[in-house]
Amino acid sequence: MTHPGIGVGTWAWGNQFLWGYNPSQDAELEATFRAAIAADLCLFDTADSYGTGRFNGRSESLLGRFASALPQQQRDKLCLATKLAPFPWRLGRVGYRRAFEASCQRLGGRIDRVQLHWSTARYAPWQELPLIDGLADLVVQGLVAELGVSNMGPRRLRQVYAHLANRGIRLVSLQVQFSLLAPEPIAPGGILETCRELGIEVLAYSPLALGLLARRPGEGREGLTGTRRALFARLGPGLGELLASMQEIGAPHGASLAAVALNWCRAHGAMPIPGLRRPAQVADVQAALGWQLQPGERDALDQLALALPARMPANPFQSA
Repeated sequence: MTHPGIGVGTWAWGNQFLWGYNPSQDAELEATFRAAIAADLCLFDTADSYGTGRFNGRSESLLGRFASALPQQQRDKLCLATKLAPFPWRLGRVGYRRAFEASCQRLGGRIDRVQLHWSTARYAPWQELPLIDGLADLVVQGLVAELGVSNMGPRRLRQVYAHLANRGIRLVSLQVQFSLLAPEPIAPGGILETCRELGIEVLAYSPLALGLLARRPGEGREGLTGTRRALFARLGPGLGELLASMQEIGAPHGASLAAVALNWCRAHGAMPIPGLRRPAQVADVQAALGWQLQPGERDALDQLALALPARMPANPFQSA
């Protein structure tokens, strides 16, 4: 199996609720972006709904600003991917048109991949295909190169894939929560198997489980927002065996827990897109790209992950 690269998630850029964002961090975020470029990371994922309160859209704006400052040769190597939220008022085949235009403006005039942010199949199935057709229209019109989806299970993904194939449109990627604390995609007949069959790239979001799989030895809970603090308190005590095994696997490579967690995703054929906020976090990504898990190591981590009594909360919009 070919091991994919690693992308960059930008959920935290502008998010006060989970990540404690404030504009004073923008310089460090730009330094992080430039470190990622220097590390040859090419895929940057964002969304029009990233950024809380008055910072709504901030992630796209920052990413667009940073990317626009690059020399054209470097910019051309990037894949800027954004997700458009299927809010209830976005209806019909043109329901995304204004949203796409706004995202395009925030991102500096160019979007390389547009994605449906989540599936509406569980609560408004009639809304979804017209929106997807609208995104496909953008590809046909040459306004965007690639089309992806997010938070779909195998059954819905097959339906959407077939619908787009009938139009001659390739579905490039599926984005799904996937980590050692959210291992459901590896189940037989699960989404990873389906994507391999259909030739769809898998982007693993939250591959570090909101930081639970990236804590360094002796690191406390300082700086965690209330929601993340509660999650660490609930899941952290049950992770001893898993983290010890990860540390053992990473030791010969001088690799952090984060690098092991990222390489576990890669060993299953998924591209992890960890959220990066500091240049030091880019170093973990670079370290992960320098080695790969052996099959036996991957299998051992699989068993530990599947045996955990508590896991990350499932996305409520994930379809079957």
